[in-house]
Amino acid sequence: MSETIVKPYIAEELLEKIKSEIVEEKQVILHCCYKSGFFLEEKIRIWSSTYLVDRQSEHVSKLVHFENISLFPEWTDVPFGKEYWFTLVFSGLPKSCKVFDFIELIPQNDEFFQEGIVRNSSDVYKIKLDM
Repeated sequence: MSETIVKPYIAEELLEKIKSEIVEEKQVILHCCYKSGFFLEEKIRIWSSTYLVDRQSEHVSKLVHFENISLFPEWTDVPFGKEYWFTLVFSGLPKSCKVFDFIELIPQNDEFFQEGIVRNSSDVYKIKLDM
C-alpha cells in the first residue's frame, strides 16, 4: 500500500514574516599575528570585551571563540622576536557591512585595535597586531 504525502500549505504572509525574522549566522574569523620585541619577554591575552564594529551601522559582533591565546586573567607567553599567531571567532556581521574595526575594550593600556578592515566574501582575515 502506497501512501501519498501531501505538502502542507503555508500562507504567503506567514512565509514573508518568517523570511524577515531569519538572521543569517555567519561567523567572522580573524587570524591574528603578534610580533614580540627582540629583547623583552612578552605576554598577551584576549579579553571577552573584544568586538568587531561595523563602521556604517555600528553593529557589534561579539567574540565567541578563541584559539592559541589565553582569556583574561590568564596570559600567553610570546617567544622573543617571533611572530605568534592566534585565532579569534566572532558572531556574524550584517550583510551590508563593508568596513569594520577590531576593538578590545579593556581597563588598561595595550589593548588590541585594528581599524578599517575591508570586508571580504569569506569573512576570514589575517591581521598583524601591535600593542
